[in-house]
Amino acid sequence: MCMDISGLIENQRTYFQSGATRDKDFRISMLRKLQAAVKANEELINTAMKQDLNKCADEVYMTETGLVLDELKYHIRHAAGWMKERTVRTPLVQFPSRSFVSPEPFGVSLIMSPWNYPVLLCLDPLIGAISAGCTAVVKPSAYTPATSSALAHILGAIFPPEYIAVVEGGREQNAELLEQKFDYIFFTGSPSVGHLVMEKASRHLTPLTLELGGKSPVIVDETADIRIAARRIAFGKVLNAGQTCVEPDYLFVHEHVKADFVAEYKKALKEFFPDGDMSTMNVIVNDKHFNRVKALLESGTIVAGGRTDPSRRFIEPTLLDNVSLDSPIMQEEIFGPILPMITYTDIEMCIEYIVGQPRPLALYLFTSDAKQEKRVLSACSFGGGCINDTIIHIATSYMPFGGVGASGMGSYHGKKSFDAFTHYRSIVKKATWFDMPVRYRPYTSFKRRLLRLFLN
Repeated sequence: MCMDISGLIENQRTYFQSGATRDKDFRISMLRKLQAAVKANEELINTAMKQDLNKCADEVYMTETGLVLDELKYHIRHAAGWMKERTVRTPLVQFPSRSFVSPEPFGVSLIMSPWNYPVLLCLDPLIGAISAGCTAVVKPSAYTPATSSALAHILGAIFPPEYIAVVEGGREQNAELLEQKFDYIFFTGSPSVGHLVMEKASRHLTPLTLELGGKSPVIVDETADIRIAARRIAFGKVLNAGQTCVEPDYLFVHEHVKADFVAEYKKALKEFFPDGDMSTMNVIVNDKHFNRVKALLESGTIVAGGRTDPSRRFIEPTLLDNVSLDSPIMQEEIFGPILPMITYTDIEMCIEYIVGQPRPLALYLFTSDAKQEKRVLSACSFGGGCINDTIIHIATSYMPFGGVGASGMGSYHGKKSFDAFTHYRSIVKKATWFDMPVRYRPYTSFKRRLLRLFLN
């Protein structure tokens, strides 16, 4: 059945203009309703993600539903305060008056989510839209059809379509949605599609958030705790089979610790998968991506892993040595469980390479040298990252998450999600019992002196 997307958006616009979504109690109740639905449908989500990505229930909770529930709890607790008008200081020249900042929802929003974390990256932005008082059209990825169907079922059961609607489908539906006029667009996906989304949004001057990706570097220096570094980097590569926008994409490892790192990386993989059983590890999302990632194995010498199983789109966590900076694996975001290593002796070589590339979504540095840490952080621009860990900086409602440059624009999580879907109006309420004459013509020397007194 073909959906009338244009009609759907018009119905949402009518509903938004009715003012129903602006009420504080309404917004909180809708957040609670979503919270209850996620809890009630946890098994449905687990089953869908097992089908789409072979994702085990523990990882689904750790990286999807658990984070969504944590974000919901944060918004339920704080959203009422975020909605309030905020009084600010008023310049003396505007006496007598009150100045305040008034948050208002943008309106009808579009949330386009990707396939790699299809629950988290769909519902997290939606939480922001709901708490801000917007309506939303949600577009899950067609690459994870079972999860897309589950989301449509869950959201369709608790929200009327004039408030929150799910549009399933592929490129045809994406294209039709991007032809419509929205008041805000939130897109998570590849930089190439991000360019298209921004181009389409520009025709209506629609503000947007772009959460993209890029090649996120890791540096392991000679002072790092190698066992911890190897274990935490392996975690970042095994998680979701490396199909994570902030995955550790490539590794600069100091030559003095390289051998130890390789040994500890192999050890970590053995600990993660006792008896070598990787049947529960996530698989690559489809054949196209499997073949692309598999071909990247030829970019260096395999020193750990390397096995593949086309029948289930499985690629073993792999460590590559003898990788040159101009090899195929260094030319694109890997989005798979392969980690290419580049040996270095001088940290300046790593910095020079990183700053010469498009700014990444994440950067990870393993070191115990405070000067080394300060040097890397002061020289390299990136969306966010960790010192002595990977991935975990995104799993919090207390810090914003977002890219910079080619890795995205705008941020969300916690209050930043509310901010993303909110316009802050600056308002001056002027009293009428006194009308200061200094601003009115004709200008005189006396008025000029007063003006300079007030504005100096």
